Amino acid sequence: MTKFTLPAFVASALLLAAANSLAAPPAGQDALAGPKIKVDVGGRKLNMYCVGKGSPTVLFEADAGRAGWDWSAVLPEVAKHTRACVYDRAGLGSSDPIIRASTVANASKDLNFLIKNARIEAPFVVVGAGYGAMVAQHFALRSRGAAVTGLVLVQPMHEDALPADRAAELDTALACLTAAEQGKADATCVYPATTINGEIGPALAAAQAAQAAKPAYWRARASEWDGLETSANQLRTARKPFGDIKVVDVKEGQPAAIIDAVLGVLDAPGAIRQ
Repeated sequence: MTKFTLPAFVASALLLAAANSLAAPPAGQDALAGPKIKVDVGGRKLNMYCVGKGSPTVLFEADAGRAGWDWSAVLPEVAKHTRACVYDRAGLGSSDPIIRASTVANASKDLNFLIKNARIEAPFVVVGAGYGAMVAQHFALRSRGAAVTGLVLVQPMHEDALPADRAAELDTALACLTAAEQGKADATCVYPATTINGEIGPALAAAQAAQAAKPAYWRARASEWDGLETSANQLRTARKPFGDIKVVDVKEGQPAAIIDAVLGVLDAPGAIRQ
């Protein structure tokens, strides 16, 4: 039997989380630190979590190589007004590993299956950050009828202006994948912080440290960066006027700005509120 040794940086993070266990994490954040509802999307299961009541349902898409827990500071505030759901794309968070290239079109298809199989009723407002904004737009453009009534795009990637550091991001993910496969500790291979999340409580800190030790995570992260040109072409092909869909760009990745933008879309003329 092969003996597995927990990488040093993961062990340190877990000890730090335990040491800070008396510090109260942001309200509701712990619920995102582990698997919730696993929904089949065709032989694979994606992890999702919904809270709140009302319509439209707000769906959140995280940035490249990131999980649904990135929205932990935004989700509970939006859920005070309507139904709000986060989920993990394939290979990220608590979802099953990837079995195909992680592209915008494949993520959009997965989201469609997720909504259908989880029986989440339309209409939807989709909130996407960075790469997740590309997924959100592709889903809205490919969805039939009036399924999507609003888009909130947080510091969105654009198909004609991809990040200049994408090659470096891919190289880092591949190097960390190799380290994780070999069970080696690498202090640079951590789940990166984001301003969207705000303060990180002990439970989520431990979950993120454990995530960074998994080859499946780095494989999915690398796949999203590796397929970025393909994803850009997919969105470029799908691009057309949004019509009646209300679209709001958020230039700052701060929880307050995002929450204000989402509530603005929910309160827009013609919006359906229940």
